[in-house]
Amino acid sequence: MAGVRIVMLGTGAALVDPDRGHSGIVISAAGRHYLLDIGHGTTRQLVRANIDPSEVNHVFISHLHFDHIEDAAYFVISTWMMNRTVKPAIYGPPGTQRFVSHLLEEGAFHADINARAQYKQRAESMEMVRPAVHEFGPGLVYEDAAVKVHADYVEHIPSEILHCFGFRIEVEGKVIAFSGDTAPCESMARLAQGADLLIHECTFPEEALAFRKKTNIGTYAHTSPTELGKLAARAGVKSVVATHFGHFDTTSPVMKRYLAKHMPIELVGPQFMESVVRDIRRHYAGALAIAHDLMRIDL
Repeated sequence: MAGVRIVMLGTGAALVDPDRGHSGIVISAAGRHYLLDIGHGTTRQLVRANIDPSEVNHVFISHLHFDHIEDAAYFVISTWMMNRTVKPAIYGPPGTQRFVSHLLEEGAFHADINARAQYKQRAESMEMVRPAVHEFGPGLVYEDAAVKVHADYVEHIPSEILHCFGFRIEVEGKVIAFSGDTAPCESMARLAQGADLLIHECTFPEEALAFRKKTNIGTYAHTSPTELGKLAARAGVKSVVATHFGHFDTTSPVMKRYLAKHMPIELVGPQFMESVVRDIRRHYAGALAIAHDLMRIDL
């Protein structure tokens, strides 16, 4: 494999979206694959991207909101069944060990794992369903011959409730920054400084944010399109991929029923994305892409 390949596996926010999966990004370089977040559908999307999930050995979790972690059991158990040969490693914020412990062999999927372990092939590979969990704080999270992964706190949820991180990944002479979920903050600007690619959340258009403030619905711990443009310009990034969209481009009648309390429902649809691009462009003139599931980026 030459160069660096990034595939956006899931590009939606927390609701059930027929067109967008939950947060998941895979970075491939030097014959290795590194997963950022593991939201619903991530494992299936790896296969759709022609990547064998059993060959993905490193998972980095930005924070423990369910739309960033709920495919973890499916990933671990299914790749065990696919005869994984390398024990998976999960890197995440404080609380990740508790999450994994309550999820697998001694937790929610105990009965399933115990049943499968009655078969000789599965019994002989039990370590493959016991991920090595590494909880991290700010700083260098992981390093091997291909990549360095740095993390820092971002501003999404108060830290006494949930630790939230953004990442800076150095790979093959390139720099990729990933925001996780966050409001604009100094730490994310540092992580993104001079990056070749900034993958950043852009959950709500400006019109939706104004509506939510007026109706006092939800939190504001996300980055608006205008704020994203300012951050990208300030950090001097070469290209931006906006992602983690709050379903405002949907055509689903079911989705629209639940979005009505969050944004002007008459604006909801694919055309709503035009205002996102317009507002990012107010401050950022570099390369810009609007993420969709299975989008591929080559660096």
